[in-house]
Amino acid sequence: MKMNKLTPVLLALLLSGCAVGPDYHRPTVNVPTQYKEAKGWREATPQDAQSKGEWWTVYHDATLSGLLSQVSVSNQNVAQYEAQYRQAKALVSESRSDLFPSATWTGSSTRSGAAGSSTSGTGQRTTSNSQSLEASASWELDIWGKLRRTLEENKASAQASAAELANITLSAQSELAQDYFQLRIMDQQIALYQQSVDAYQRYLTVINNKYQAGSESRATLAQAQMQLETARASALDLSWQRAQAEHAIALLIGKTPAEFTLPAAELKATLPAIPHAVPSSLLQRRPDIAYAERNVAAANAAVGVAIAGYYPDLTLSATGGFTSSALHNLISLPNRVWSLGPSLSGTLLDFGATSSKVEQARAAYDADVASYRQAVLTGFQEVENYLVELNTLQEEMLAQQRATAAAQDSARVTRNQYEAGMIDYLDVATTENSSLSQQQSLLSLQSTQWVASVQLIAALGGGWAL
Repeated sequence: MKMNKLTPVLLALLLSGCAVGPDYHRPTVNVPTQYKEAKGWREATPQDAQSKGEWWTVYHDATLSGLLSQVSVSNQNVAQYEAQYRQAKALVSESRSDLFPSATWTGSSTRSGAAGSSTSGTGQRTTSNSQSLEASASWELDIWGKLRRTLEENKASAQASAAELANITLSAQSELAQDYFQLRIMDQQIALYQQSVDAYQRYLTVINNKYQAGSESRATLAQAQMQLETARASALDLSWQRAQAEHAIALLIGKTPAEFTLPAAELKATLPAIPHAVPSSLLQRRPDIAYAERNVAAANAAVGVAIAGYYPDLTLSATGGFTSSALHNLISLPNRVWSLGPSLSGTLLDFGATSSKVEQARAAYDADVASYRQAVLTGFQEVENYLVELNTLQEEMLAQQRATAAAQDSARVTRNQYEAGMIDYLDVATTENSSLSQQQSLLSLQSTQWVASVQLIAALGGGWAL
């Protein structure tokens, strides 16, 4: 078949838009109509295109906001994934260019010579010059859709890379917020221990004076000394934990611990109320679920690429140029050369290699579908876990507040009784220790509550405004 007869057939195949392999459909998952642990949540309409933005502003803490705004700029893990995303986008551009013709050119100039001999015995050298200028173009016709499936695969992979970047950014932000709230609660715990140390030091001074006067026993003095040193040890134990939390925050904003200091301060943030949302929005908001779903789309396209291996590749190529022994008349009609024609290449016999690649691609697709569904299930589990934790913590906090108030009242009464000479100091030490323990337990619950609220926001995909 001549080229002019072949061209309409090729154009018809191209315009038909057929591509071997399955078209992509998102795998189905069972999504509940409401969260089990979200009592009274209202139904809402998911908006997957809505920007989640700076989710941490719900806490109304300027220091926290300033730290979190640095994560996407300075965190080196985020920078690594951002570079990988740019690499994936460049691969998409490269795949798209494969759909179009490519053109190249070459130019050369050579001079060659050979030694010879004559009958007179005199040597004679012959030389020749050769110059050429040539351009070539080729176009692989995507009849079976292999190139389109490859582009489809790379697009989905780039989208997966973007989701992975969003996920690592959200994870770093969530980790920083959790470290920040734990650090601020430790500030309060250390301050409470320091208050206790000051009070116990005063008690020890009074008891030591009484002991010197003979009105207190050695056992009472030892008890007061033990109480003081125990409080000091607890404060020191929290100090190194706070330092490590500060170091972790420094790393998350791309600094060394020596470059970063977060002075002790009172926590003035606002704990947000449990939000309203619906389970179906989780599939559109969580970047880890989006990452898993885009991997499924990429794997689906890879099946089409593998199936295209059964079919031959058709490439149109053309070359043209000039060749001459003299440079000054190189570009002239008598010196022109050209070629034009299609080439068809395909596998004749591969002993099942292509079918094995197709089976591998299908198995990889099935694995990615399972991974996607597992990511969805894990997402629902995390949301339910943090919801039940926050709901329970509300009641637990109220009970602990009552217990703390009762312990403080008991300590106050025993102090008055001791000062009135009605009881021994051992009773005072017992109630003081109980009061301190209850106050510290209340602060620990507050820390858990702040951390759980951050974890819930992250579990919902970085915010909950719908």
